[in-house]
Amino acid sequence: MGQLFLEFWRLDDPNVVWVLAGAVLLGGAAGVIGVFAFLQKRALIGDALAHAALPGVATAFILFQTRELEVILAGAVVSCALGILAIDYLVDHTRIKPDSALAIVLSVFFAFGAFEMTHIQQMPVGNQAGLDKLLFGQAAALTADDVRVLGIVAALILVVAALLFDRFRVVIFDRGFARAIGMPVRFYDFLLSTLLVLAVVIGLQLAGVVLMAAVILTPAAAARYWSNRLGLIVILAGLFGVIAGIVGANVSYIAPRMPTGPWMVMAITAIFFVSLFAAPERGLYARWRRRARLRRRVAEENVLRTLFKLGEGGDQRRWAGVNEILRYRSLSPVALGRVLRRLEAEGHLEHADDRWRLSGAGLERARAITRRHRLWELYLTRQVELSPDQVHDDAEAVEHLLTPEMERALAEELGTPEADPHGQAIPADNPRAGG
Repeated sequence: MGQLFLEFWRLDDPNVVWVLAGAVLLGGAAGVIGVFAFLQKRALIGDALAHAALPGVATAFILFQTRELEVILAGAVVSCALGILAIDYLVDHTRIKPDSALAIVLSVFFAFGAFEMTHIQQMPVGNQAGLDKLLFGQAAALTADDVRVLGIVAALILVVAALLFDRFRVVIFDRGFARAIGMPVRFYDFLLSTLLVLAVVIGLQLAGVVLMAAVILTPAAAARYWSNRLGLIVILAGLFGVIAGIVGANVSYIAPRMPTGPWMVMAITAIFFVSLFAAPERGLYARWRRRARLRRRVAEENVLRTLFKLGEGGDQRRWAGVNEILRYRSLSPVALGRVLRRLEAEGHLEHADDRWRLSGAGLERARAITRRHRLWELYLTRQVELSPDQVHDDAEAVEHLLTPEMERALAEELGTPEADPHGQAIPADNPRAGG
């Protein structure tokens, strides 16, 4: 296997060069244009167009009885264009919803294409062999001329996307503004659809009808986890597509029975799952970490507020035992012990003989938490007109989310009150207190 890997990267075999170049070009172009379809919430349009291309390919062969790539691609483009027009017509002029329109067009076009493929197999011509490979792709059949055509179309997609990037961004994210400034929104929609059609068509020989939707959309879905900036998302999606193309070509060389297209999809799917779990802001692990930190902070602040409440009307830093705290908090003794030890390590609690009390820093933090809690209770009774016995649970959830700015605005809205709905004093604002 290692020897085959080295042979692949020596690029001595022209067929390896064609397959690698084709896979890289397809992956990059499809990944870039797929971002715009993904953000337009037209994720299934690529699948519908890929299936809609089949009757165009078959019709072109029936009419011209040649497998020349230019003829086949021209038939696919026409068929895809008719597919888009059919989808848009059904959505605009009937009560059929977009997802139903996609399903109808996909099924009808693919069924007609399958019928034509069956007819082609019975035709008395000898060059129809290999057309069925369009279902799953056959990268090994690529020639230098095929790659040249693929490269021209891929370059066209990338150049148009780069030149009109700002206009596409406006059309996707703020169509109302685009219309207000006189942009021809329908034209840019048509242009994006045309680029998507071209990406589908050039991918038929490499990935096939069935897999093109994954090649177009999965890089965009993976890139979306890594950034909120459209420019970076587009770059990452193109890069992910290129990586998938390299992996697919490499694996198909090492294991000849494994075609390039399916392995491109496997590679980009692996990238998607890595993004899903490991992306620094939107990944599942990052989300789990944020939720865990929030749960830990909520537990800590609840304990601090409990100790503050126990000391009200007397010594605000009085000692309290674990059992006394547990009467106010639904925590297990083990969980409470972990919370208390963390607070002690942070310098918010002091500990002596199984009893605990607020430190100076802990008192300031507990006062701030209590102030937010009681302000929110008062807000709910005054503005939402809830009764005092209905506001505690909601305030206990919200107190951990209020920022200092929100707290100040809340106090101003309420007229700097001194007591909550239960008659308990609202602690004065302390600029040193943090939450």
